[in-house]
Formats: sequence, C-alpha cells, structure tokens
Amino acid sequence: MPDLQHLWQRFLLAAALLAGLAIGVGATIFGYSNLDTVDLHWSVLRLSGVPVWAVVLVPITLILVAGTIFHWLDSLHHFTEHMRHRHRVHELEAEVTRLRAHLDQVLEMPRGEASKAEEKTPLPAPELVTTDAEMSGLEGEPEPETKPAEKPAKSKRAKLLAEPLEAAKPAENGAAAEPVTAAVTPDAPNDAG
Repeated sequence: MPDLQHLWQRFLLAAALLAGLAIGVGATIFGYSNLDTVDLHWSVLRLSGVPVWAVVLVPITLILVAGTIFHWLDSLHHFTEHMRHRHRVHELEAEVTRLRAHLDQVLEMPRGEASKAEEKTPLPAPELVTTDAEMSGLEGEPEPETKPAEKPAKSKRAKLLAEPLEAAKPAENGAAAEPVTAAVTPDAPNDAG
C-alpha cells in the first residue's frame, strides 16, 4: 500500500501550483481589461492617474509576499531549533562517552584490545600454607554445640599475604625452582569449630 501522507502532500503541491497559475491568468486578464486610471486620495497621500488593476492587484500581491516571508521565517525558526537540539544531543553523547571512559578508568575496566591481551596472560594461583599448630587445632576434639540463644561465633578468616614473584629462588644444582608460597594468618580464632 503506498504512503498516503506522501501522496496527499504531492496533491496539495499540485493543487497550489494550479491555483497559482489560475490566479496569475486571472490577474493578467483583469489588468488588460481595466486600463482606466483613477485618482487616489488617502489622508495626506494623493496619487493621480493610477491604473485600476494596480489598485486591486498591488495590495493582494503585497499580502501574498508578506505571508510567504512569514512562512519562510517560521520554517527557519523550526530549522534553527532542530539544529540547536541536534547540536545539544551531540554534546550529550560526547559527555556520556567521556563519563564512560572515566568510569572505566575508575573501575579499572579496560576496553577493547587491552582487556583481551590481559585475559590471555593468566596470573599464577597462590598456594595456601597452614602451620602444624593450625592443623592440630582443626583436628582436635570436637567443640560442644552452640546453644540457639548464644551469638553465632565468627568464622575463621584467612589473609593471603603474597610475596613477590622474584622471591622464587632457583636451585643451584639445576633442579626445579621452589614454588612461591604465601603465608596464611588467621583473623580470629574459630570458636564454633
């Protein structure tokens, strides 16, 4: 189905063209048919010998020209408003881009190729080391059950203290190097078991 609005606009343009041609032909016929002259007296303005067709057609022409200029200025106003809004949209899009880049920088989330390169190089996983004293505390006697009225005991937390990778010392006789380990330190004793 064709676009009816487009067809309606084309019809209106064709009708306006035909109406303009008819007005032009009528004005021409009216001008050649009324060649008599008249005297115009209006307040202090006095004109003598003015053709009759000019008395009719000049005011109509001035009104049409004024309406056309007003319509063009109104269209120009809408166009300038559209361009101003478009410029503001571009400014806001640029600001959003800057804010996203700043947010990525703050959150340390690189974009694009840098993040792909970092994903390809995995970091070595640290090993947890527990001491014999901590192991004996874990394997000891079972703790009595806590009563519902008591506060739940804090769970045991472990802190991971990573040593730099340069701390790995190669064996002097050509054997494999010692793995880098990290020490585990408890935050609070485990009362609940």
